[in-house]
Amino acid sequence: MIRVQHESFDPGREQQALVGGRRDIGAVVSFTGLVRDFNERPEVEALTLEHYPGMTESALGDIVEEAEARWPLQGVRLIHRVGRLVPGDPIVLVVVASEHRRAAFEACDFIMDYLKTRAPFWKKEHTATGQYWVSERASDHQDVRRWEES
Repeated sequence: MIRVQHESFDPGREQQALVGGRRDIGAVVSFTGLVRDFNERPEVEALTLEHYPGMTESALGDIVEEAEARWPLQGVRLIHRVGRLVPGDPIVLVVVASEHRRAAFEACDFIMDYLKTRAPFWKKEHTATGQYWVSERASDHQDVRRWEES
């Protein structure tokens, strides 16, 4: 299940929706990303995320499919928010279920690494001194390279 939405989400409720009533799942790993009050500049007051509807969901679907091809997964939930967010707001959630922990950990990490480099989101940070588009980070692309080597 993949969603791109303006509304906030409850990580616990999303995990329960994924695993509720199932007895075949041995491990659940989740990642919740939050808006920070600093990034390229200190004192970020807000973050605006933009995307291309349809194109974004397709790209996220491709990332999840690639993770499912690499690891034996029993479920994935991926939620990414768009619109205006403030520090402390949840921005992204990845929940991965598998029979074993290693697959769940690795798949969750993989999905986040590829989300940072392949998903068509654009971030604008707002500070007291102005606003600016967030640049790509070389470290995000470096993180992805380890999956290409394995």
